[in-house]
Amino acid sequence: MRVAGGLGFIALLSLAGAAWATPPGVSEKEGSFLAPDGKPLYTFTNDRTPGKSSCSGACATAWPPLAAAPGAAKDGDWTVITRDDGSAQWAYKGKPLYAFKGDTPGKAATGVGPAWPLVVK
Repeated sequence: MRVAGGLGFIALLSLAGAAWATPPGVSEKEGSFLAPDGKPLYTFTNDRTPGKSSCSGACATAWPPLAAAPGAAKDGDWTVITRDDGSAQWAYKGKPLYAFKGDTPGKAATGVGPAWPLVVK
């Protein structure tokens, strides 16, 4: 009886962990991640230092960072970095995340290129 109860508790914990597998509003579709507004998420190959964004100014206007809410915290592969302007941004496996201004929510990614690959699980 104790074993069955313990296994049930472990199963419950696994389900609870799965609920927090991505930041609030971020979803997964076909192995890629989508921002809360439904746009695909990208990384920037010029972000060579883990946990550090090198996209600011005009770059950040064209490629808006995936903002993290105040108090957001690390969860597995998802971390929060502090940008040079002091704002918080989500990162996946140490790589800061961005959307592309030219993408349309729910549509295929249009910003994919050598410097801007899609984030894949």
